[in-house]
Amino acid sequence: MDERIDVGGLRIDARLHDFVAEQVLPPLGMTSAEFWGGFADILADLAPRNAELLARRDELQALIDEWHRAHPGMPDEAEYTAFLREIGYLEPAPAPFTITTDDVDAELAAQPGPQLVVPITNARFAINAANARWGSLYDAVYGSDIVPDEGDTARTPGYNPHRGAAVIALGRELLDTAAPLTTGSHADAVRYRIVDGALVADLADGDTARLAEPHAFAGYRGEPSEPSAVLIRHHGLHIEIRIDRADPIGRADAAGVADLIVEAAVSTIMDFEDSVAAVDAEDKVLAYSTWLGLLRGDIAETFEKGGQVLTRTLAPDREYTAHDGSPLTLHGRSLMIVRNVGIHMYTDAVLDDRGREIPEGFLDALISTAAAIPSLRGETRLANTRTGSMYIVKPKQHGSQEVAFTVELLERVERLLGLAPRTIKVGIMDEERRTSVNLDAAIAAAADRVVFINTGFLDRTGDEIRTSMAAGPVVRKAELRSQPYLAAYEDANVDAGLAHGLPGRAQIGKGMWAMPDLMRAMLETKIAHPLAGATTAWVPSPTAATIHAIHYHRVDVLARQRELMQRDRTPIEAMLRPPLAERVDWSAEEIAAELDGSAQSILGYVVRWVGQGIGCSKVPDLDDVALMEDRATLRISSQLLANWLMHGIIGQDQVIDALRRIAPIVDRQNAADPRHVPLIDEDGTESLAFLAARDLILLGAEQPNGYTEHILHRYRRQQKALQAPVSA
Repeated sequence: MDERIDVGGLRIDARLHDFVAEQVLPPLGMTSAEFWGGFADILADLAPRNAELLARRDELQALIDEWHRAHPGMPDEAEYTAFLREIGYLEPAPAPFTITTDDVDAELAAQPGPQLVVPITNARFAINAANARWGSLYDAVYGSDIVPDEGDTARTPGYNPHRGAAVIALGRELLDTAAPLTTGSHADAVRYRIVDGALVADLADGDTARLAEPHAFAGYRGEPSEPSAVLIRHHGLHIEIRIDRADPIGRADAAGVADLIVEAAVSTIMDFEDSVAAVDAEDKVLAYSTWLGLLRGDIAETFEKGGQVLTRTLAPDREYTAHDGSPLTLHGRSLMIVRNVGIHMYTDAVLDDRGREIPEGFLDALISTAAAIPSLRGETRLANTRTGSMYIVKPKQHGSQEVAFTVELLERVERLLGLAPRTIKVGIMDEERRTSVNLDAAIAAAADRVVFINTGFLDRTGDEIRTSMAAGPVVRKAELRSQPYLAAYEDANVDAGLAHGLPGRAQIGKGMWAMPDLMRAMLETKIAHPLAGATTAWVPSPTAATIHAIHYHRVDVLARQRELMQRDRTPIEAMLRPPLAERVDWSAEEIAAELDGSAQSILGYVVRWVGQGIGCSKVPDLDDVALMEDRATLRISSQLLANWLMHGIIGQDQVIDALRRIAPIVDRQNAADPRHVPLIDEDGTESLAFLAARDLILLGAEQPNGYTEHILHRYRRQQKALQAPVSA
């Protein structure tokens, strides 16, 4: 049994209690009795309502299942909409309103740009993400598949100047987009210099050019006549032209340009939710301590890479001389925001006065905010917020009542911690259908705190399948992205954000690029997100953030939003057409291919989640293409197969057979990992990870809203118990 400390009527895991007492509370001037006693009051008042909201979810889903069983197949639009209004699933539209959120940092309020999401339990990844505010464009493009890995531009053991030339050409094209010259191209420049506060480019033909838009010149480093860096500002983002004629790249460049350092991930979500595997107090303390270290600015992570021992720390701010000669300081790190868990998650890290688990999101809200207070006061070595605000993204909310409940929780946390009202801002993940069709009301419920709405199309797809589970078989996975509801959902989210005044006060976001090794495809297609009016979109790595930043120079998002305000809003009914298959006469080969592909993605993800506690990773598919998998992608795969199982497209024996056939492939794909435990051992014994994958499919229709967490947590806790050292 883990040791527990009794405080304020709560039984707190000793590891969590000691962490809070020793690291969180001293700067706050609070005692453990005050802290935990106040939390006990919050639990007493709000935990019963948390349970009521979950019960309401189950009630609505049961009613929808019953309706679909009585009306199988594609529902009649008018009849289905009337039914959803009758049961309260569709809420009345609020009166017209505009959000009033104040004291929002520019990165969320006004600065379009990429957004990273990173597991908070991996300190090295978290530091890298925070530092991804600025990235080397040359490194990102050279190391990616944007430049063909063939012929003259093929990758070589050393530097390939032909490949480098292709990278440099893309960089000059970016400069011509972001900072066009009055004549010629940046590709013609042989020297940059500052004359009377303006940027001058000497060209190869002997001519000189200035910027077509002089205000795009923001500053420089070094001497005006021989700057070591020139800073451009365009669409709210910066590009630093790094000049170094002693550098191997700069030496071969006519203008001495050694690199382009682009402002990339202007914000990062430090994630306590879908990308982590935090199942107990030990894991939660790791997550909270990483968050605390990030906000204090003193976090450091030492690791070995390429035979060298390296230490990662947070980047300092960036210093320049402004165009008028005054000092210019730019923020050196992403604005860090935190994603807590949803209301359906409970934890035994703290037990209430009756020995029951508590809502985990309550604990996240309290401790993640308490850890931020020194930063909010400006008492830390490095600043995060400059407006004194704390940002919490709340996922998996269903409708406006749950958003209002989140606001009430945050108000209680503020009062307990002595913070000014509305210090804590909230991000609304629009990833459940009941929120999508009631998004106006959901935003209204947090109108003075909302700082973010984001379409999480992966979770949204999983919820769409579960909501319409009883209606009939859904389409194959590859067809889900082209279903009418999804385009309507993506448009409706932007429409709602624009209608309620988010521009200038809050982000409108789009979802993740899930193929971290396919940067060429991302460069070609992810421009669709800023074109859709999104001020941010998720990327899986610092490299991807650097490349995605190009799109925000090619698209003026704020101007695009003004254009989109003129279109008619997407009707709610367009989102209520479930992704049901028009035909179910798939061949045996088509069914087997779908089953095998989903089985492989489930096994490939779960073997790391259960076996190693890795909540997000690159999982190769059956063609060995690495896909970024987290619980959202797992939800889609497991719910699709659960749906097909319910409607007789596949049988239980087929599922088990597919899992057993695919398991050796997943083992082979993980053979180089010394921590990998085979899914099925030599004597045929199935691992806990294998059993978890099986249950996710066979029991998928029984899981609340199709969530995977309950099964994953159960098996991960069993795995940790097996691995725990036996005390003497």
